[in-house]
Amino acid sequence: MTQLELAKQGALSPQMKHVAQQESVSEETIQQYVAEGTIVIPANVNHSSLVPRGIGKGLTVKVNANIGTSSDYGSIDSELEKLRLTIQFGADAVMDLSTGGDISSIRQTIVAASTLPVGTVPIYQAGIEAIERHGAIVNMSIDDLFAAIEQQAEEGVDFMTVHCGVTQATIARLKRQRRVTDIVSRGGAFLVGWMLHNDQENPLYEYYDRLLDLARRFDVTLSLGDGMRPGSLADATDRAQVEELIVLGELVDRARDAGVQAMVEGPGHVPLDQITTNVQLEKSLCHGAPFYVLGPLVTDVAAGYDHITAAIGGAIAAASGADFLCYVTPAEHLSLPDAEDVKIGVIASRIAAHAADIARGTKRAAEWDRKMSVARKNLDWESQAALSLDPEKVRLVHNKYASAGPACSMCGDYCAMALVEKYLGISATSC
Repeated sequence: MTQLELAKQGALSPQMKHVAQQESVSEETIQQYVAEGTIVIPANVNHSSLVPRGIGKGLTVKVNANIGTSSDYGSIDSELEKLRLTIQFGADAVMDLSTGGDISSIRQTIVAASTLPVGTVPIYQAGIEAIERHGAIVNMSIDDLFAAIEQQAEEGVDFMTVHCGVTQATIARLKRQRRVTDIVSRGGAFLVGWMLHNDQENPLYEYYDRLLDLARRFDVTLSLGDGMRPGSLADATDRAQVEELIVLGELVDRARDAGVQAMVEGPGHVPLDQITTNVQLEKSLCHGAPFYVLGPLVTDVAAGYDHITAAIGGAIAAASGADFLCYVTPAEHLSLPDAEDVKIGVIASRIAAHAADIARGTKRAAEWDRKMSVARKNLDWESQAALSLDPEKVRLVHNKYASAGPACSMCGDYCAMALVEKYLGISATSC
């Protein structure tokens, strides 16, 4: 049985109990929200190394890191190093988006090595295999697509991005809309090309019940993908995007009725003033399903620094109710991320998630910041390092320029903390 089916019956799975303990939330609350579908616990029955995470209502904001090879670069070793850094720096999930090399072997290795929930986009494998076997993605059969989904489910993939809302109607809306950047979703583009060439409906939409049967068998969480997400601010919150979101809301209901966990993916490139509206739209149209956003990126001109634009948008989105942030790295729009890009992307998204947790009133988040403030008041440099997101960097930067006294080299003898403590005689530990 799936986590959703168990919760509907009033049962508590080991995964639900673990999430309750991890989040300091009652087991009854976790069971209730999983039953409602407002919390998902991606936990494939075949992922034996998994340490489960909960995503959704009343929980801390989660962070996903995308790794994977391209047709130009990457190997199993490079992806395992990215996975190691993803875990070390505190991401909550990882997606293997490999499109180069032996992608099945890479995925199997990542699933076996990962304690985090692992996600994929099965259309990548199906499309690449169609090119190898039949010469073009448009020659992929419907059975080819579902065979890739079933294979990945059997291998232990916990959640899958499936672009079920890219329908003939949304494509027609897109054509009438006349976007600046059309479609930037790779999976969405694969499907649109197939649909237009074959003059058929999206098989993930037309045969959605078949997809639900597979997901239910292995308890794969469906991450209903946003193939129409905006790739530029000019295209944000347009008719094609909203048309797809309406479809996804209906598919969330069908998934819940079938006992399948589902969350919804969101934009994309969105101006600051539209982010809260996008979150509210998803929560309303999709009946509170967990919302998984890419960024969102709040400007189009920060190439090389898009981890920052995404963290800005992610903090606002999560503070407004988004549940799951997909990181963006400095390599976004430019190249395949390397291991250092992955590390930077995870940390940037964790900053956004943590800032949102504070705004949402999460006690553990606020207490973490208070401990850091006490350490700063006491000029306790080792505690500051230990409490930081990247202790190694804190130590490196602090020791870059030696100071003769207990303060850092920025203020030296004129440290405000030290001076005020001297005159007031009050230490942080007595506050």
